[in-house]
Amino acid sequence: MPLKPSQILNLLKAKRADFDTFDKSALQALQLYRKALAEASQEAEKTLLEQLGAFGLLDRGAEPLEPCEAFANWVITSGLAWQSREESLEWVRDRLTDISTFAVDGSQIYPGKDLSIPIALVQIGWFENLHRADGRYEKDIAVDVMTPADLKATNSGDPVDRRVNMRRFQMETERLIQYMEDRAGCGECLAFLDGSLVVTFAEAFDEDTRNFYVKCVVRLLQASEHYRVPLVGYIDTTYARDLTVMLQRLFTLPEAPSLHDAPLLSRFMQWGDRTPLFRCRRFGILRHYPEKIADHILFAYLKAHDGFPIRVELPLWVYEAGMANQVLDWVRGEIIIGGGYPYVIETADQTAVLKADDRQMFFRLLQEWADSEELNLRLSRKMVSKARRR
Repeated sequence: MPLKPSQILNLLKAKRADFDTFDKSALQALQLYRKALAEASQEAEKTLLEQLGAFGLLDRGAEPLEPCEAFANWVITSGLAWQSREESLEWVRDRLTDISTFAVDGSQIYPGKDLSIPIALVQIGWFENLHRADGRYEKDIAVDVMTPADLKATNSGDPVDRRVNMRRFQMETERLIQYMEDRAGCGECLAFLDGSLVVTFAEAFDEDTRNFYVKCVVRLLQASEHYRVPLVGYIDTTYARDLTVMLQRLFTLPEAPSLHDAPLLSRFMQWGDRTPLFRCRRFGILRHYPEKIADHILFAYLKAHDGFPIRVELPLWVYEAGMANQVLDWVRGEIIIGGGYPYVIETADQTAVLKADDRQMFFRLLQEWADSEELNLRLSRKMVSKARRR
């Protein structure tokens, strides 16, 4: 039966006090932390580093890298404003012409009860925009079929979705590494990872799975530095609390687990503005990175659209090479082209996505191949029915 709006509304009305209490508590914390932000932004980075020295290296949230006392609320204004979209695109052409940007995304078909044998399909798609006058670009896909041995499954009911996700992540990062190797020494290239270089999500998994994700990202960071190809981790919706934790440590503020960096900063930012660069000192997953790698991940917040600022992460070598401002302009350019989201990432996603027709074709090919090889593979009646109707 469909939902009954009257029941939902009655429940919401009955529990309004819970929402009101949460809202007031969050607002009080936000005001308190914004006051601390204003005070901290008046201090030199050297002073802040000395104060943070009382805390463990990975127990301080973040620490400033760039000079920051000249920027109220840690906001570096961009001064970017245009009268028309054509004006903004002219700025993009000035920054991105002949700069190659690259992104990868993935999609998958999970094993399920519709198949008598556990099997999965992983597809990644990539897009390289060369930003040339002739409009040239590169776009392609790669696929992998995961067998019961790959999935480490004994029957179609085993919970193997995690292994599919791991394979997808591995394929995505390996393709980024291949791009960097192909473009070694390119000072006019930028690789995007659609996600964070600090894989905090992996902490929820067992040790082997956690280490798998860490190894993938570590190899990616090492490749960026080795091949000297800039890398950016792009997080459009971020719940990171690195600056919030740093302020809590500096001013002995009450814990505010519901408060994140992005809303803390958003009020003070206009389109194109960014924060100074900070080293990530997040407690948790970074303990499992090699020390040199854990010490070399930077982040900043950037106002990219009407919502909260996005988070960008990049390796330290990009800053040390004097490329950080240039790379961040490249990111801004991709955001303008994409209308609020990097065009290169959006296109990679569209290239990689597996639609319903792809799913049906995969099952049909699988059944035909199994029949020709005299393998005991059976589709459920439900799947057969769907395939016939479509």
